[in-house]
Amino acid sequence: MTPIPSRRTLLGGAALAAATLTTTATPATAKSSTSGTPEATWPTEYPLPDGWLPEGIAIGGKPYAYQGSRANGGIYRTDLRTGEGSVLYAGGTGQIAVGLKLDHDGLLYVAGSTGVARVIDSRTGGLLATHQLTDPTGHFINDVALLGDRAWFTDSRDAALYSVKRGRGGADIRTLPLTGDWVQLPNVNNANGIVGTPDGRGLIVVKSTPGELYNVDVKTGYATKITLVGAADVVNGDGLYRIGRTLYVVQNRLNLISVWSLDRTATTATLTRTITDPRFDVPTTAARYGDRLYLVNARFTSPQLPETTFTAVAVSI
Repeated sequence: MTPIPSRRTLLGGAALAAATLTTTATPATAKSSTSGTPEATWPTEYPLPDGWLPEGIAIGGKPYAYQGSRANGGIYRTDLRTGEGSVLYAGGTGQIAVGLKLDHDGLLYVAGSTGVARVIDSRTGGLLATHQLTDPTGHFINDVALLGDRAWFTDSRDAALYSVKRGRGGADIRTLPLTGDWVQLPNVNNANGIVGTPDGRGLIVVKSTPGELYNVDVKTGYATKITLVGAADVVNGDGLYRIGRTLYVVQNRLNLISVWSLDRTATTATLTRTITDPRFDVPTTAARYGDRLYLVNARFTSPQLPETTFTAVAVSI
């Protein structure tokens, strides 16, 4: 969610600068890149409610984006064709919505921070289940990925992943301790974004501090550190999104997305380019529709007040 800032820069050295393509997206280029498609006239930036405190975003097969609130755990649904939206799920006192994922059955899986995960019907806004994954204190359930018949959640404050059986029924909560190359650092956010590996057999997890990627075996919990080529780290790594063997890492306080090519075993990642945009204001997570990535601006470096404005933006991929 919001790791401690690092003084290290992502890119360094003339050789790296020559080898890495940096793409700066603007509202105009994002729109022109989709010329000839129905999405070409859709807005590339739209507002969220004042004081919403967005963190997660999810998009399914239909052109609707779902954005969670750290203020009250609510879910805001936006029509990507118009940029207009409304509150789908009002949330409640003490609730938090961080990472989100939407499945093909229209179920939203929500990382709820204080040891909690929720399942919400994206059609009706009904709360279908609340899963207490672990103790409410000392844990930070941060993001979620869907793999097979289970939803997997990261805990930024503990060396473990949690999973629940997908669907409207029972929870079947399981805890998977992280071992292998994983070393839990005290008093900072560790595991954050999570996504399935290209072969569908494991999970890729970003450790925000100090900025590392891991390939996790979901059967054993063994975490293999992914070798990075072209950059020293992915510091401030937050949300992850993968298309085939291309991995997008949202590096929130750096206001950029780093784009990586994974090898066949997903144990080496090579930096191919970075995406920046003047509209980025500490983006946290990303979701895809068509040839765009949509991101919410969490604005962690701005006052988090009821009157603070928030937006989501789209960039071409």
